[in-house]
Amino acid sequence: MPDEQDRSHPATLARHNDRVIVDSAVYRDGTRLATGCARDDVEAAVAAATQDHDFVWVGLHDPGADELAHVAKTFDLHPLAVEDAVHAHQRPKLERYDDGLFLVLKTLWYVDERDAVETGEINLFLGHHYVVTVRHGAGVDLAQARHDLEQRAAVLGQGPAAVVYAVCDRVVDEYEAVGSALEIDVDEIERSVFSGDRTNDAARIYTLKREVLEFRRAAAPLREPMSRLSGGSLTGVPADAAPFFRDVHDHVVRVVEQVEALDDLLSSALSAHLARISVQQNDDMRRISAWVAIIALPTMIAGIYGMNFAYMPELTWRYGYPVVVAGMVIACTVLFRLFKRAGWL
Repeated sequence: MPDEQDRSHPATLARHNDRVIVDSAVYRDGTRLATGCARDDVEAAVAAATQDHDFVWVGLHDPGADELAHVAKTFDLHPLAVEDAVHAHQRPKLERYDDGLFLVLKTLWYVDERDAVETGEINLFLGHHYVVTVRHGAGVDLAQARHDLEQRAAVLGQGPAAVVYAVCDRVVDEYEAVGSALEIDVDEIERSVFSGDRTNDAARIYTLKREVLEFRRAAAPLREPMSRLSGGSLTGVPADAAPFFRDVHDHVVRVVEQVEALDDLLSSALSAHLARISVQQNDDMRRISAWVAIIALPTMIAGIYGMNFAYMPELTWRYGYPVVVAGMVIACTVLFRLFKRAGWL
């Protein structure tokens, strides 16, 4: 394939970078500088950061190995972290490499039509004068997160840590939105299970439990990285930024508790659904047994009179036939009333 063979060519690499580098900017004292650099010209952005507290924020979307290697070389990113960022599918974590930090976040969004929790991933490289965000999938829109953060100069003035906070806050906000959507579906399941109608909710309950598990895998491991970031002891994260990360950590804890509650509710709903099916089956068996008993009585009487013996009571009596039929009807009616009173019909 020519496209694959030519990716190492500088012109081809520039075209790929233009697609994967969503934005790059230089920030000074909480304000974006008008450098005039092209968004894919990372070296020019780095060169424009001339003061001590300036930093560069480069955002990439679904980069390949070549595109990310170009950025990694510019910022001297650790190769192990770069490898994780290229292949994605990482567990949420926070790792230190030399004087930089590497943070992995799972992004979530909910597709209500399929009761599906879809996942993506964001990798963040944090250094003293840079932050690189690598987004995989169609999850959180970091362009909007960047725009919102640029309107908050006081927060952005905290440096690269402010970008990490803004991204984490946006991701966790989406967790809460997914949790709210799941709550609505779980409420629907509960109403269906305890309604008077005969429903088959087991398949949907299983689907929702599987999606809640996916939710848990994204949210639960994030507690430890947020706790470390909120401790104020990590290099590259100012102590003044700790309260912001504590707020995110509190939201993560709340989301994890919500996930656990949803899982418990679904387990209870499944147990209730299976118990209700068992009760319904017992009711069906009682109804069937009652009708079999009612039908068996006239069948027995008709069988006796159908044996064609020469000497049988009322065999030659003029009113024998209607009396026997009336007896069948009365006996069936008595049985029906007895079963009805017992709750079998």
